Amino acid sequence: MKRLLVLVRHGQSADNEQDLFSGLRDPDLTARGVAEAHAAGQALRGLGLRFDRAFTSGLRRAQRTLGIILDEIGQPDLATVRDAALNERDYGELAGLNKTQARARFGTEQVRIWRKSYHETPPGGESLADTAARVWPFYEREIAPVVAAGGRALLVGHGNALRSMLMRLDGVDPTSIEEVNIGTAQFLIYAMAEDGGGLSRVEIAPTA
Repeated sequence: MKRLLVLVRHGQSADNEQDLFSGLRDPDLTARGVAEAHAAGQALRGLGLRFDRAFTSGLRRAQRTLGIILDEIGQPDLATVRDAALNERDYGELAGLNKTQARARFGTEQVRIWRKSYHETPPGGESLADTAARVWPFYEREIAPVVAAGGRALLVGHGNALRSMLMRLDGVDPTSIEEVNIGTAQFLIYAMAEDGGGLSRVEIAPTA
């Protein structure tokens, strides 16, 4: 398969480790996150995948994960686009709080709604819909043309930014997206049909 899109969430960050709302904060990877990134890269190498262009956010947890993956697949110098349009959702006043602190301050149900719903916005932050409003246009403008032209694109990003993409790619509705979670360093592979139709999620067997 030539026309592929691979989405990867960054490895565990220091904020993930402490169960903090991160958003636009810029923590580095933990030792576990580094190991997860290496494992993802090794898995992609085992699938025999190489790429024509890479994309990531303006935040170092995603950029570092991408760098590790590119080293693992033998493409450390791959042309890469880094853009704030792919940043994680802005959590506003929740950023830097751990989940327990946030629930104590705002209430358990309110925090659940802010975390999972599509339209609800935490104070001073973005809803998932707001995130989608910057991520999806970037995808259509910068990433989709690479795949449509016969290439392979690799995107290393953030949980909510990727969830917003899955709503279009997988046809997930605003209610069902509440139950969708992407684990740290988990990757998803999409292939474009030979007739140039839309992307569909696929499973590819390792070449080794």
